[in-house]
Amino acid sequence: MNAELWDLRVDKIVADLKEGKRPDARKVDEVRKVKISNKVSENADGAARVQLGETDVIAGVKMGIGEPYPDSPDDGSITVGVELLPIASPDFEIGPPDKNSIELARVVDRGIRESKAIDFRDLCIKEGEQVWMGFVDLYILNDDGNLFDACGIAALSALLDTRMPKEEDGKIVKGEYQGKLKLRNKPILNTFGKIGSTVVADPSAAEEKAMSARFSVAVTEDDNITAFQKGLGGSFKAEEISHCIDLAMRNSKQIRKLL
Repeated sequence: MNAELWDLRVDKIVADLKEGKRPDARKVDEVRKVKISNKVSENADGAARVQLGETDVIAGVKMGIGEPYPDSPDDGSITVGVELLPIASPDFEIGPPDKNSIELARVVDRGIRESKAIDFRDLCIKEGEQVWMGFVDLYILNDDGNLFDACGIAALSALLDTRMPKEEDGKIVKGEYQGKLKLRNKPILNTFGKIGSTVVADPSAAEEKAMSARFSVAVTEDDNITAFQKGLGGSFKAEEISHCIDLAMRNSKQIRKLL
């Protein structure tokens, strides 16, 4: 869609929201339908496909053995990476990760890491020498908005599906497993967009074009806040942030049931 048509569509979105209307007829606090599928890869140790409306993401987890960081000799780790595939959007290009994919990976990583969902000490094989390292790779198949939440749900679902490879004498035994990766809670990422003076949950791609500010928050089943992220140049009022957090806690409960 060319710039002129996007401008017209943005103007209509802003005007409709003044009357409480969204392009897909959702309420301003309503998220799109979430569909989660597991067992989508035979080669990954854990995998999931998440469809948030028309946004489509696949996550794969691979567990490897490596050396721990010097300042945490008995802790394993996870690393999150995101591939913005050109098939997913005309805005994505082939090449090294750009600032958008880096931010997306960091927000997803932080929501999981800071929730203490994984006890990294459980991933220690031999203190100071060998630990389990989890690599969470996210691939965007279609971008219809709010990649943050779709990737957050996909990463969490894939981790919940992850089998721990069998280890003998510091090496992985291919094709054999020794139980599931343990997760202590299920942090759900929730993203909101501010369009004009209205805050909407789970912004679509069209709504993202009209947004002046973005706010993401991850919450656990105990309603603990584990991560914040503010994006774009606009701002939120304090009461709007509080309202977003309340909605995040409510909407997360519904999404968590699907896990």
